[in-house]
Amino acid sequence: MSTEETTALILASASPQRRAILEQLGVAFEIRPAGVAEETTGAPAAVALANAVRKAAAVAEGAPGRTVVGVDTLVATEEGIWGKPAGEEEALAVLRHLAGRTHEVHSGLAVVEAGATRTATEVTRVAFRALDEAGLAWYVDAGEWRGRAGGYAIQGRGAALVRRIEGDYLNVVGLPVAALIDLLPSVLAYGTGR
Repeated sequence: MSTEETTALILASASPQRRAILEQLGVAFEIRPAGVAEETTGAPAAVALANAVRKAAAVAEGAPGRTVVGVDTLVATEEGIWGKPAGEEEALAVLRHLAGRTHEVHSGLAVVEAGATRTATEVTRVAFRALDEAGLAWYVDAGEWRGRAGGYAIQGRGAALVRRIEGDYLNVVGLPVAALIDLLPSVLAYGTGR
């Protein structure tokens, strides 16, 4: 194991969005997806946090002495949690439901370090514009909904769906940086030197 591998932060996620955010910050990290089953029902903040803890704990078991970050992000309305659509029809149905309404994006964060687990949650409110069938088809046809909670990516074409947000934009992308720094102030010490 190289010195870089033993000093780099471990991100218990395969999310390309989370990877891009940490790279943008200049954080040295290693990707180790947890591969654990995720909860999908319950109070949104509690579900996101439980999933984040489960991910971080699973990866930390195989990485003693390392700092592991687990994150889970989900979209919720009064009707419940909206996961990743399985296909185009489901993506259309989710986006029809979100159109013209405000929903919440919840993230749970868990840091396992020196045998201790610290946690935090973040919520951002996102208001969608009213969307007609042509606008929905335009978005779904682009395929950006694949693998995205709530069926959209705010950092891509999904920006055209949004009227306004209240809270942390990066939380909607998939990693609430301010909450992560509050939870793990040393995260920026994992610099890549770039």
